[in-house]
Amino acid sequence: MTAPLSSSPVAEEPPAEAVTPLIRGVAVLAALTEAGGTLSASALERRTGLARSTVDRITATLSRMGYVRPDGRDSVLTPRVMELGNAYLAALRLPALLDGHADAVADELDESVSLAVADRDGIRFIHQATRRRAMSVSFRIGDLLPAERTAPGALFAAEWTEREWAAWRARRAADPTDAGFPAVPPRNPAAADDFEARAEETRHSGWALDDQLVEPGLVAVSVPVREPGTGRIACVASVVSHTSRHTAADLRETLLPRLRTAVTAMEAELREAGARPAEPGPPPAGLAVWTTASKHELGRDFVESLARGLTVLTAFGEGRSALTLTDVAKATGLARATARRALITYEHLGLVTADGREFALTPRVLSLGYPPLSRTTLSRLAAPRLRALADRLDEPTALAVLVPGTGPAEIQYVAVAAARRVLTVDITVGTRLPASRTALGRALLGLAEPGGYALADEELESGLRSIAVPVRDRAGRPVAAVNVATHAARRTLADCVSEVLPALHATAAQVQDDLHIASRFTRVPLS
Repeated sequence: MTAPLSSSPVAEEPPAEAVTPLIRGVAVLAALTEAGGTLSASALERRTGLARSTVDRITATLSRMGYVRPDGRDSVLTPRVMELGNAYLAALRLPALLDGHADAVADELDESVSLAVADRDGIRFIHQATRRRAMSVSFRIGDLLPAERTAPGALFAAEWTEREWAAWRARRAADPTDAGFPAVPPRNPAAADDFEARAEETRHSGWALDDQLVEPGLVAVSVPVREPGTGRIACVASVVSHTSRHTAADLRETLLPRLRTAVTAMEAELREAGARPAEPGPPPAGLAVWTTASKHELGRDFVESLARGLTVLTAFGEGRSALTLTDVAKATGLARATARRALITYEHLGLVTADGREFALTPRVLSLGYPPLSRTTLSRLAAPRLRALADRLDEPTALAVLVPGTGPAEIQYVAVAAARRVLTVDITVGTRLPASRTALGRALLGLAEPGGYALADEELESGLRSIAVPVRDRAGRPVAAVNVATHAARRTLADCVSEVLPALHATAAQVQDDLHIASRFTRVPLS
């Protein structure tokens, strides 16, 4: 019995054509997500009900795909798994079109602003513009909340059919404490429940209020963003605060008008976007060939049907929001029969919806690894890459960024990996050094050699030799640099270029790839 993917009180039997290894692999990803991104094999056994050998094969396959990495006895989600959620967000288009408006409101009001979509009888966040303060909202992109404990939920529920209301009542009866929603504290089953009345009220008012429904102190006001043409709710924009800053009544009086103005601009953005359909980006390439080669290399430890099934999700994206079976098979290189069985499996799991001959991703795809990684930092992304590089070269490595300011340029170390040597560089996270005297600083300042690297030879300290390369963001700007340091007696300058630089370039490229995936729809702080 694998862990259910949704909050539905009844788990339906999978159809005969469903791919069992794919169901199990999705359950493992969901379990890792709910646990915050890290679980041991024994914990995965308990959470999914799968045999240890099955868990080991699934995690080996996910590791081969780059979606998890082994860390001792644990499996850890990696930034690459965010490709799955990015496929949904790109196909949806709403974050790319509306996040600038949400961020502007958050900056103006100095409060957190979120965008959420409906996910059956819950709501799921697709964008978060949070404030960095001691008391702040901790929801993440992809987090699922029960509709009745949110302001957006009341707005979505105003459009529910009687069948949807019946499903909500059944879920409430089966899960009185909201155990199926790990992003919120447990609910008191004895608490008053006026959700149906609140939903009816929003039908007339056009906005909704959350007065400490999630937990004491948390308040929010929400306004729906409606689709052009149909008038149905595309997403809901919310301003979220706490009672030490705003009461619920204060939110309504002071912040609701500004939120309504922002929503008007968002709806205008959607109308303009409707007149200029998105150009399809390049589909994934060579995935079917890659999975076959991996099966030949790893043998029974590689679950080919799981790997091929997961590639189906990446067929969707910008300009590819709805695809036919033929479209999916062509984009992935899979046989039509293989793609069809994967889509049937995903429809059963609630990850895909079908409308006639076309299929589309649902918000539930964000439950596969996205929430725990959507609040990551560049230093966390880089840490395992630096550790691997330090172990490979037996030399210390580091990641540094430029310190903002108007004085002489400085760098700050934000991640380090030490070498197991008696004589080694010992620079800790947080250390600041003059940029002009370090290889890291020169790489960040664009003072690199023609090969894209910078060298510092005993300039900071006698015997200390360092080589560094930049890490660039999605716009191509250098935002960090990675270095390897050594003692002059161990490696000549020529050795640094011939022996160290290739591995350093490869590591910087890995960090850069992780950054590009993680930052496609989220902001990745440098430290």
